[in-house]
Amino acid sequence: MTLIQSRRREAARISDGPLLVVVGMKREAACAAGDGVHTLCSGANVSRLRAQLERMHDEKFSAVVSFGLAGGLDYGLRPGDVVIADEIVSAATRQATHRRFSDALTEGAAAKGCKTVAGAIVGVDEPAMNPSAKTHLRETAKAVAVDMESHLAAEFAHARRLPFAAVRAISDPAARALPPVAAKALTPQGDVDGVALARELIRAPGQIGGLILAGMDSRAAFISLGRCGPLLGPLLRLVLADL
Repeated sequence: MTLIQSRRREAARISDGPLLVVVGMKREAACAAGDGVHTLCSGANVSRLRAQLERMHDEKFSAVVSFGLAGGLDYGLRPGDVVIADEIVSAATRQATHRRFSDALTEGAAAKGCKTVAGAIVGVDEPAMNPSAKTHLRETAKAVAVDMESHLAAEFAHARRLPFAAVRAISDPAARALPPVAAKALTPQGDVDGVALARELIRAPGQIGGLILAGMDSRAAFISLGRCGPLLGPLLRLVLADL
């Protein structure tokens, strides 16, 4: 079998199914929604995401993308900057992303006016809430950004030999500490939990200032996600057609 025939067979094998986009929040899922796209929302809960992915073992997908917000580890990154991962780092592995898919996403995001950065993203099971935690991750993982979904999404894709990419917009930069209330802001379904937020702010109103800053940062990040999200499905189809 020639190299061209091998590539065509591989493209045919993986093109039978939608693009799986793994997110933490429903608002992120809304940015990525489109024809041929299946979104999976973890609610920023790693255990829940593991169980969700296990239940999807027999479903067919053409590729996997981790999409959404990320915390900055590199001090040069600002809210709204878009990291297109070249590697995904976890406690046990360091996996390369699909180069052609990632390159296409980088070009597409830049064409939409986003500042794009290539670099490693580290996936963690608990949020990095303060600069010291982010410094530790930057130094140990050699990564530029952190999230709670990419490592599991990459593992799922790798086990199925599917193309994988990660598109993450920086929300909280490296020097920013998140207020404790931010860790309680979501329901298990990925919606903002207004009741939990109100209860926590009544208990500790000193967090309001930090929450306002976090909201401003996430606004910039969601503007970028709104530009990048509609590109995911179309760019994947172009890449698969060219394999």
